[in-house]
Amino acid sequence: MNSIPKIILSLSLFAISAITYGQQVISDQERQDVGRILNILASDDMRGRSALTKDIEPAADFIAGEMKRIGLKPYAEQNFRQTFQLDKISPLSKSATVNNKSIPADHIISLGNHVDLQWDNNSTIKIAEIKSNDDFAKVFREHSLSKENTIVLVDPTFESYFVRFGKMLNSPKFVEQSTQQKPSIVYLLTKEIPTTYQIQIKRELQKFPLFNVAGIIPGKSKPNEYVIFSGHYDHIGILPAVGQDSIANGADDDASGVTAMLTLADYYKKQNKNERTLIFVAFTAEELGMYGSKYFSNHIDADQVVAMINMEMIGKDSKFGPNTVYITGYDHSNLGELMQQNLKNTNFRFYPDPYTKQNLFYRSDNAVLAAKGVPAHSFSTSQMDKDEYYHTVKDEVSTLNVQNIISSIEAIAIGTSGIVEGKQTPSRVEKLKD
Repeated sequence: MNSIPKIILSLSLFAISAITYGQQVISDQERQDVGRILNILASDDMRGRSALTKDIEPAADFIAGEMKRIGLKPYAEQNFRQTFQLDKISPLSKSATVNNKSIPADHIISLGNHVDLQWDNNSTIKIAEIKSNDDFAKVFREHSLSKENTIVLVDPTFESYFVRFGKMLNSPKFVEQSTQQKPSIVYLLTKEIPTTYQIQIKRELQKFPLFNVAGIIPGKSKPNEYVIFSGHYDHIGILPAVGQDSIANGADDDASGVTAMLTLADYYKKQNKNERTLIFVAFTAEELGMYGSKYFSNHIDADQVVAMINMEMIGKDSKFGPNTVYITGYDHSNLGELMQQNLKNTNFRFYPDPYTKQNLFYRSDNAVLAAKGVPAHSFSTSQMDKDEYYHTVKDEVSTLNVQNIISSIEAIAIGTSGIVEGKQTPSRVEKLKD
């Protein structure tokens, strides 16, 4: 792009912003940085940012470099990373005999973080049952929480349930690294009461070092009260080629949210008005099951977190039109209402999540802190029922409305001003029971 179109684009974005707010919120440089950051994160050079490959590292380094440029302090490690390990356990083989009778493989389910399990009747193992008159799902769950190694004998009348559960539970799974060996529970579909038995389960263990990227602006008068701004920087990597394109760039999902997070960090650092500590974090492994945000959220005191604004896919107009964002779990706290009050002199509107049947409130990186009682919400514009580019190689910057990202950033900047400055405190979310 030559310089003349760049100037026209910059002027047009300024004009739209001025019309929207009657004032300039983020600077001309910050507007230009929105496009720069977005294009870098969603470039082919990032190779789809898969969390389980080396392709995630250039994105992490870039985000860390932006945090350093802005002047944030590292949240955890000096390189702005927050490192943890994720283990992938994949089944290799399983076999069992009871009273010298073989049990078919699809009649065996094993739970636990064991890699090589070998039991026989000389082992000290608890024996339990799921009987024909039991509530299968309820009793299955109860046994899965056992604190000791257990063989559970399941009545064959539950074969259809058993096989369905097995397809889900015997597949590869990811778990946070645990130095403690968890009890193993093996379910066998059989009528035999064992006098002799042999059970052998083998699995492959792969270890993946993962890392969030996080920085802070320390609070002035309320440093122990935290406001979190976040998005996830991982995506799904390389896919089967469509034409000659095999890179899932993840421009909307979620380079748009990370771009907003970094731009807000730059904005708040220059404002220098935050009485509360602001934490800016790019989560990893959201696409695998929100493991980055789970680790982060389980290693911070939730009682000290005043609010969490998690930005997830804000690159296109929402179903409510331009200058709108919807908030998941809107009615679970008054965070959205407070932010809307601060936007009363604008034409920007926050709406409740229109896709409530999809339970988005507990399906994004805000989920763990929300469950702990934090007014932690995701902010999005994604039309979940219409986005044909979601998780495809076509999720590229060219499909986005960059002005939508800019107006959303400005709305969040104004909307959270009272919370950042310590003048407003949103109500807490009701904690989920264990």
